[in-house]
Amino acid sequence: MAFRAPFRSLATNARQSLKIGMIPADGIGHEVLPGAKAALQALGSSIPKPEFIDLLAGFEHFTKTGTALPEETVEALQKDCDCAMFGAVSSPSRKVAGYSSPIVALRKKMDLYANIRPVSSVSPSPGEQPDVDLVVVRENTECLYVKDEKQTVGPHGKEARATRLITERASRRIGEMAFKIALNRPRKHLTIIHKSNVLSITDGLFRETVRAVPALSGANGQYDSITIAEQLVDSAVYRLFREPHIYDVMVAPNLYGDIISDAAAALVGSLGLVPSVNAGDMFVMGEPVHGSAPDIAGQNVANPLAAIRSAALMLRHLGYGEGASRIERAVDEVIREGRCLTPDLGGRSKTTEVVEEVVKHI
Repeated sequence: MAFRAPFRSLATNARQSLKIGMIPADGIGHEVLPGAKAALQALGSSIPKPEFIDLLAGFEHFTKTGTALPEETVEALQKDCDCAMFGAVSSPSRKVAGYSSPIVALRKKMDLYANIRPVSSVSPSPGEQPDVDLVVVRENTECLYVKDEKQTVGPHGKEARATRLITERASRRIGEMAFKIALNRPRKHLTIIHKSNVLSITDGLFRETVRAVPALSGANGQYDSITIAEQLVDSAVYRLFREPHIYDVMVAPNLYGDIISDAAAALVGSLGLVPSVNAGDMFVMGEPVHGSAPDIAGQNVANPLAAIRSAALMLRHLGYGEGASRIERAVDEVIREGRCLTPDLGGRSKTTEVVEEVVKHI
């Protein structure tokens, strides 16, 4: 994955261990997170000895206890863990009284304001896929995901409204993150995704704030080498499918970033390949982009590669670049060889078999 994280580093410290919170949550999260664990354990001396702390969250936990995100999980992440891995969460399309997404809550409680999703094409046969090498930098704490909704009754029946929140602070922070990432990539190109031709106040604030990042005091011209472009979100999706090679780093409000990154995953073969990290200034949590996939849960056919790649991104964020590169190379080699792939990639291998193959390559 062509991605280098310009963030804080734990690797400069003489650490004996790396304490990693493990939150499988729902569905195939229980099947793919062991793959990430196995990859981390296979690194040996490339990283401090990993110590895994099992933690609870998710819709399944909610149905048993009435709580989707236990306070004990949050406290453990804050006090005992250096980083974390999250598996997958079920998101009921219907309203369930008392339930709200634990991953959305975790992002807010841990101030993980950036969701960073690299998407790159690795194909067993050259020419089978379009040339994709981009990073979606998604604001992670606001937009429509503040979940401020209400329903009333008007003259024409039921009326439902949702409040969308865009703040200067959040837009500036995600803008700074995106510029730092673009600065560390060869092309140094940043596209701001918005819809300010319609949402002139909310998207207008996002657009203006991100564009102003290079002029902020303290930037000192460090972003002068970055080319800045803009794209309306609807045309961005169209061009993503027609001309994916034009994009390098894409920065977007929460909802747009969610949609764009899933669309980009279609270009590289499967959601099961696309990793992410939820990053803040003090903590990072790896999370595969895919959902809980209840239709295949428990069948040992889920693709573990996104979770494994997410573990690598987590390491890179923390400063363990050598370990991250070893995992990334191993995953790419397994994909290129094409002998051991799960059904979503046209293969017949089991989840556990793919994990074993990646570990061999590490």
